[in-house]
Amino acid sequence: MSERPARKASVHSVGSNQLGMRQFNERIVLQAIRLHGSLPKADIARLTRLSMQTVSLIVDHLIEDGLLAKEPRSRVRGRIGQPSVPISLRADGAFSIGVKVGRRSLDVLSMDFAGNVRSRETLEYPYPDPHALFPALEERLARVVAALEDGASKIAGIGVAAPLWLGGWRDFFDTPPDALAAWNDIDIRERIQAMTALPVEFAKDTTAACAAELVMGQGRGLRNFLYVFIGTFIGGGLVIDGRLHAGPGGNAGAIGSFPLTGAANGHHAGQLLNTASVYVLEKAFAAAGAPAAAAHDERALSPELRALSEAWMDKTCPALAMSIASSAALLDLDAVVIDGEIDRNLLRDVIRRTEDALAAFDWQGMTRPRLVEGLIGPDARAMGGAILPLYAHFAPKHELFLKPLEA
Repeated sequence: MSERPARKASVHSVGSNQLGMRQFNERIVLQAIRLHGSLPKADIARLTRLSMQTVSLIVDHLIEDGLLAKEPRSRVRGRIGQPSVPISLRADGAFSIGVKVGRRSLDVLSMDFAGNVRSRETLEYPYPDPHALFPALEERLARVVAALEDGASKIAGIGVAAPLWLGGWRDFFDTPPDALAAWNDIDIRERIQAMTALPVEFAKDTTAACAAELVMGQGRGLRNFLYVFIGTFIGGGLVIDGRLHAGPGGNAGAIGSFPLTGAANGHHAGQLLNTASVYVLEKAFAAAGAPAAAAHDERALSPELRALSEAWMDKTCPALAMSIASSAALLDLDAVVIDGEIDRNLLRDVIRRTEDALAAFDWQGMTRPRLVEGLIGPDARAMGGAILPLYAHFAPKHELFLKPLEA
């Protein structure tokens, strides 16, 4: 594995002295460009509220460090004077590795400083067996690092996205007895840290996916939104005032656990994940003799399987609408961003049907949030994982994305 890269002055932790303030301002500039795209120095100064002189010095320093680059000059229509020079992130300025440990698959990918995926390794399985998963992960991690070649020395770290309770809800899978129980004694971050000298960060999988959407997707234009990811189990994240809100247990936005009905006659309420998760569609396909994996791709809307997908949506969309309406009453959301590891046309059908279900609710006293399609897709969790080390090194508020340490 690659050795941990030496940190330049621009990625040192923030301090209270003059040097620390300069480093903090560097991170603010990098964050502005990451969220808004390439910008001339004047726009950077306006967004960061730093002086033009300070911005000029910081930009020149970051260009020298190889983290920023000048683009060809561009002239704004109607503006008199010299054409502006847009400043952008330099894609090969730094790299990170994202790992998604899921209930159906493992993904390992490398991402450059501009957010482009450079290489990817995937392993699918019927259930996550830790005895087989970690050796396979180590092999794929080594291959992804090796694929970066000279860029391997610029890897900021590894970000891991996984469910907080990977061994939970084992009754929903056809697994050998106690096959998932081993996860109860495993610290995923520690196991991966033992494989490498690179620093390893961890976040809940749907929180990481929400981070990817916040930084590289719909979050660039939204301040307050609930994020919903329709995966093997449906889950989500929460953004308040433009910041990812993880909560004290790292589980904010866990929409999959939303109760659909009250307890009655001694029976516990059902949860949204029992209805709106892709594993429900997988089971329907398998019972009809079709591949379970078809629930995740365009086959779900094929003539042979469309009726089963329609039946799944008949239950999923009203249940999702109920959860969204209840969330909107508490959170006063601008929007709900819905994404997932399903075919995009099926996702759009889910969004359309959920909108129709929301129209039937009484919205007096609260604002109905609009539903928007997520822009990242199936890679959201692994890409969100890759964002974690980049934020740890280059952003001013990286701790907002991280799972709190145990007491």
